[in-house]
Amino acid sequence: MAREEVISSVETIEGEAEKILEKARSRANEILRKANEEASKILSSKVTLDEVKKEREQIIHKAEKEANKEVEESKKKAAEVRTATDKEVEKIAKRIVNLITGVESE
Repeated sequence: MAREEVISSVETIEGEAEKILEKARSRANEILRKANEEASKILSSKVTLDEVKKEREQIIHKAEKEANKEVEESKKKAAEVRTATDKEVEKIAKRIVNLITGVESE
């Protein structure tokens, strides 16, 4: 396996990890946007200001919690992808060394 192939594989996997993180960020932003919309609807309705503030805070807290959860899950997935990449690179490097030294590979 050529060096370029290894580099290409690593770059592909890193690209996938970035896509996962970007999706999580996008989802987090969407959750926060919806929470703000809901808070605006509540503010425009006929309820007491204290009730509105309390519900707004609950909505925002829930949205932030969901967004953080999504981001954390995506970070875990990205870490798993990177770990898999490291293992694959190690495996490829071992095969290359075995080929160069003339050792039979498994």
